[in-house]
Amino acid sequence: MVHFRKRLGLVELSGINELIHSKQWKQKHKERVKDQGKDREDKGGGTGGGPENRGKLIVDTSCAPADIRYPTDLSLLNEAREKSEGIIDVLHEPFKREEKKVRTYRKRARRDYLRAAKKRRLTSKELRRAIGKQLRYVKRDLQHIGTLSEKSGLELLSRKQYRDLLVIGELYRQQEQMYGSGTKRIDDRIVSISQPHVRPIVRGKAGRPVEFGAKVSVSLVNGYSFIERMSWDNYNESKDMKGQIEGYRKRFGYYPESVHADKI
Repeated sequence: MVHFRKRLGLVELSGINELIHSKQWKQKHKERVKDQGKDREDKGGGTGGGPENRGKLIVDTSCAPADIRYPTDLSLLNEAREKSEGIIDVLHEPFKREEKKVRTYRKRARRDYLRAAKKRRLTSKELRRAIGKQLRYVKRDLQHIGTLSEKSGLELLSRKQYRDLLVIGELYRQQEQMYGSGTKRIDDRIVSISQPHVRPIVRGKAGRPVEFGAKVSVSLVNGYSFIERMSWDNYNESKDMKGQIEGYRKRFGYYPESVHADKI
């Protein structure tokens, strides 16, 4: 089921959700839906002679956490280096009897990473030095991959390895830019090589200021949840409220009596 569910986007899932809800709503409120608006006076003053405002609308935004390891620049670069070394092994395979494999210094690179990762507390200077080393290892590996690909071609790579190579190239560009400018922020920042679409969502909550996953705007009505908006990039949910109220009217034929939301 998960294999097929992953093929469904927000539009398809919302359509299925709306279909299920509409059937349930018609069964439970058949008489009420049939007679609404015929002999009722407008008590809400917002529908121009239509049915009165009824019901309660709850709107909120949450983050659906992705199943990824907590990302750090150092661990991401180490993972990128290990994956690029595997790609080098595959591209060198046809020439292993003719040419000597290029030097990747993988043992030294692993030792440098562990020296920093095993420390309980790293100073900013030590962390920057460790990131700089891993950046240089990844850069060397990407250069070797470029040279080997001209000889053997990238057709030797599996689909996953080719995808990882594209992600590693963009990850290196981002990390090198942040390292050079001394900043920790960049647009469309990659926090997972296996799931490059995941973005950090700044929530500002105590104990969890940043979450990693999709940000979702949800409307809750009578126990039914409706996904109004979903994005892997952060956004201001205050702009969704008007559309959520109009969506309520479209579903039920009248505006809600009350709307409950955060102060934002």
